[in-house]
Formats: sequence, C-alpha cells, structure tokens
Amino acid sequence: MEHQEDIEERAYPNKLEIARDQFDSLLKRRFFIAPAFSIYGGVKGLYDYGPPGCAVKANLLDYWRQHFVLEENMLEVDCSCLTPEVVLQTSGHVAKFEDFMVKETETGNCHRADHLLEDHLEKLLEDPKLEPEKKRQMEQDYARADEFSQEELTEVMKKYNVLSPEGKPITAPFPFNLMFATPIGPAGDLKGYLRPETAQSIFVNFKRLLDYNGGKIPFAAAQIGSAFRNEIAPRSGVLRVREFQMAEIEHFVKADAKQHPKFALVKDLRLQLFPRRHQLEVNKHLICSLGYAVKEGIIDNETLAYFIGRTYLFLVECGVKPDKIRFRQHLKKEMAHYASDCWDAELLNSYGWIECVGIADRSCFDLSSHSDASNETLVAYETYDEPQIRQVVTVTPVKKEIGPVFKGDAKAVYDFFENLSEQKALSLKEQLEATGEAKIKIEGGKELTLKKQMVTIVQKEEKVSGENFTPHVIEPSFGIGRIVYSILEQSYWARKGDDEQRTVLSLPARIAPVKCSVLPLVQKAELLSFVPKLSGLLNAAGLSSKVDTTGQSIGKRYARTDEIGIPFGITIDRQTIEDGTVTLRERDTMVQIRVPLTEVAQVVQDIVQGRTTWQAVTESKKYPFHETKE
Repeated sequence: MEHQEDIEERAYPNKLEIARDQFDSLLKRRFFIAPAFSIYGGVKGLYDYGPPGCAVKANLLDYWRQHFVLEENMLEVDCSCLTPEVVLQTSGHVAKFEDFMVKETETGNCHRADHLLEDHLEKLLEDPKLEPEKKRQMEQDYARADEFSQEELTEVMKKYNVLSPEGKPITAPFPFNLMFATPIGPAGDLKGYLRPETAQSIFVNFKRLLDYNGGKIPFAAAQIGSAFRNEIAPRSGVLRVREFQMAEIEHFVKADAKQHPKFALVKDLRLQLFPRRHQLEVNKHLICSLGYAVKEGIIDNETLAYFIGRTYLFLVECGVKPDKIRFRQHLKKEMAHYASDCWDAELLNSYGWIECVGIADRSCFDLSSHSDASNETLVAYETYDEPQIRQVVTVTPVKKEIGPVFKGDAKAVYDFFENLSEQKALSLKEQLEATGEAKIKIEGGKELTLKKQMVTIVQKEEKVSGENFTPHVIEPSFGIGRIVYSILEQSYWARKGDDEQRTVLSLPARIAPVKCSVLPLVQKAELLSFVPKLSGLLNAAGLSSKVDTTGQSIGKRYARTDEIGIPFGITIDRQTIEDGTVTLRERDTMVQIRVPLTEVAQVVQDIVQGRTTWQAVTESKKYPFHETKE
C-alpha cells in the first residue's frame, strides 16, 4: 500500500522580533559590518566587512564549496567582473534588467515603485476595521507587487493613492536599468558593464567546460564572485546593496532527463513551501516532502527539487533555523519568460521574509542566445544506444570559390559553416537557391556576401549514432551577504537574568569567526607560559583563536567572546600547572569540562568539522565536568 503523505498548511510570521537597534549597534561596535567610507559621510548601499564579519563570510563560502562543489563534483571558475556590452545584450540584461522607479514631482527624489506600494499596503493592512474582501484584495496586490507590469503598477498605485515616504506626490512608474556602465580601454570605444550576476561568464565558457568534462552531460559549473547593481533606493541595511558577493551554480542537463540520481537522498525532507496558489488564495505555507511536491507537479522536476533540498540542508548546517526558511515559488508574471519553474529560498529576519537564494530552471535560453549571437555552437552530443535513420544536413564549403574571394577571412567562413545548425543550414540553402546569394556574419561581427556556388548544402537520409542538443540549465544562485546577515540575526539573543547588554551570537562552530578564546585565569607568568604551546596546537589543527590577557574578570571576558560568536573558551588555571588540563567552555550552555591541554585542540576540531557534537563529548563522560560560577 502506498504511503499517505502527511500534508499540513501553516500560518507564518511576517517578521523576526529582535531588538534591531541593539543588534545593529553590535555589528558596528564589534566591526562585523559597517557603512563604507563613513568618515566621508558614506554612500548608500556600500558596506565593509570587518574581521569577524569577513571570517564568518569566508567560513560560509568554505562550507559552500565543500557542500556543493566538492560533494557534487562541480567545475569551479573565476571569471571577469567587467563584461562587454554584447554579452549582456544577448542575455537580455541591457534591455530588461530593470526595476520600476518613481520620482517625487517636487524634489526629484527617486524611489523604487514596488517598495513604495508594499510599504503603503502594509500600513493599510494594519487597520483592524478593514473589510475581509478589501483585506484579501490588498494581500493579493501585496503578493504581486514585484510582478506587476508597468501599466498594472501605475493603476494599482493610483487605486491606493500611494505617495512618497514624506507624503509627497510622485510620478507614474518608469523603468530604470540597474547595471553600472563603464567604458573599457583608454579610448572608451568599447562599452561594458560591471556584471550584475556571475552566470553569463559560465555560459560563454560552456564549450571549454564541456571539453574539460570529457563531453559528458550532466555536469555543473560553479563560481563565487562580486556582482554589482545600481539600486534605486538601497534600504534594509546590507540586504539591498550595490556591490555584493554571489555564489552561483549552473547545472547543465538534457531537457528530457531532469531526473536526478541522488534525489532519493532528499525526497523525504519536509519543507515549508509557498507555491503560487498558497500565495494568492490560501496565504499559508504548505508543509510537505520534496517527493510529494514533485509527484504532484508543485515543483517542476527532480533536479530542481534536489537543489532545493541541498540548499535547505546547507542553510540549516550554517545556522538558519528550519522554521525560518521557506521556498517561495515565483508567480507566473514574475518568472522570466524562458524559465519553466523558479523558487526562492526566503529567510525570516527583522525585515520580513527575504530572498537569499534563487533556484531556477532557465531552460536552454542562455546557451541558445549566446550561440545565435556569437555564431559559436554551444551544444553537447548524445550517443544513441542503437543507431537511428534520420534526415541529416551536410554543409560542404567549396574552397576554390571561397579562398580567392575572402582571402584572410576564409578560415572564419569555414568556421561559420562548421558551427551552423541544421535548421540554419536549411534556411541558408533556401535563401541561396532563391536569390543566388546571402549575407552572413563571421566571428567579430563582420558581414560578408556568400554566393550560391561557394557552398553545397544537402539534406539526405543517413544512419546516425547520436545527435547534438542544447542543454537546459538549473541555476541555484546564492546571495552571500543576505545569508550572513540573516544567520547573524537569527543567532542573536540575550541571556535570561543577566544584564541586558550580555548578548550572545549562537553561531555554529563551523562558521563562527573565531573557534576558541584562550584565557589565562589570572595574569601570572606561570599561567601565561602555557599560552604559546596552546596557541601552537590550535594553529596546527587549523583552528583560529583569540588570546585575551586583559586582566578583566573571567566572566567579562567570556561575555566579550560570546557576543562575537566564539563557540569555545579555553581557560588556563592553577590546575593546569598541577595536572596539565584546561577547562573547555561551550558558549551557549556555559557548561565546562576539563580536558588535557594536549587533547583540547583535537576535541574542538572534531566538533568544528562535524565529526562529533558538544553533546556527544559531554555525554561520553570521558572528560570530567568543571563547576564554576561566571
């Protein structure tokens, strides 16, 4: 008998309740993240990461590489941030990478239109006297705010009489392209942009990657790097910025082979999904397994669902709370025209549910577009199990006619013929037979006139052993800064019964900025003499440490390390002199055990690397508990 899926629909909170002012103050005071160029007044949307913030981000990326690149055998690349205009014209970014903007009619101040609408509707929805039908319509308009067309957005903003944040009249919405344009070269005649995403450089290198992978499909390429978007009105702190780090994966697969061999590993994961119907009609999360979501057609295919599951596991391991992760499906008009399905991993923080990862099935749009624009055939080859009889098109250049006419361009003409798809070859044949000549573009965009006698194009029946195909791509795209910020918020708390300022960041040991604090109990030479040996053992184990010999009370020193998320404190005391043991304190529980100095680095390393847990170490009773008051 088939297992009956346990389906649940659950209401969801709108925001994470924390003391944000105190939290933001902590981030600046301990230099996790701070506004860039602040001594000159700063620039909106630009931020700097200080030592602990930089370490958290680096640790997160190290684990991202381990979780995705290593475990999935991905091919990692590192490509140029500067991108020629032709690449982004082909991808559609020059024409369509835009948000709708409005201006205050009096001052000319700019605002992002959908954000104004969302803020306005949030205030209207707070009215307890709101009629149920009006409330439901407002909720639907709120859900659709970033998928409205320009005309729809204009109409809805008029309907609700949306004004600027200062209550001033605004213009109708109009598009604004978000890319930073820049000339390339001293003459400035080659137009380029700072890349708005890292994906396009993977697509244009597809042929090299396929060759490196031995011509085999499926395979995935990955890239970590900076991207740039000229946000209209940056807001929400580091969640909407103009320069940020991305980690993107392009998983290439045959269109009719989107089953995934490792889907069984994640199919039973029960996640909070937010499908289209639940956004527009139910207004609740759907709790179900990934296997059920694929079977019922909620998620389009196994490979897409597999990466949703792997993304969930990555986020949880990095410290995101499971009940504060949801996967929201793009609404029909919100989704790119070429995509078959798209889901965002949204994390709950004090600003609401924030998109941190986009997971999309982009079909074959990118490879097809770049192939057409560059005359470079970006395809893979599939060998059939058994040969098949098919209509095959052969293109044979007549070299004695081409060489004398095109001279130095002859090789480029031969390359053009070699990369010609069957469909384009037949179209060229038809044109040559109709008019006797045709215009072609060779590499570099140069246009040449081809005569009928220069090429022979024949369609005939042949036995074939395989075929070329343009792969589809599944793309998980991670916004690293947003993930880091959400983890920091979700890990922030204050100890009950303690001073309100004794705050803690319960960061997982894996991504904590520093793994251990080294604390001589008192500033005596006989205790300080153990510090170099202990630091050396920690360094040899690849564990970062922070030595605190300030002379303050041990409780205050623990508190100072707790608020930057250091998971373990190692204290050298008088017993260390007697028996060579130190105390090992865990940040969240404040439980301490006594461990030989020579073993403590290995214990911490095992926990950091996930080989064991603090609970398992304490329950083993290998090391005695140490009683103390902080």
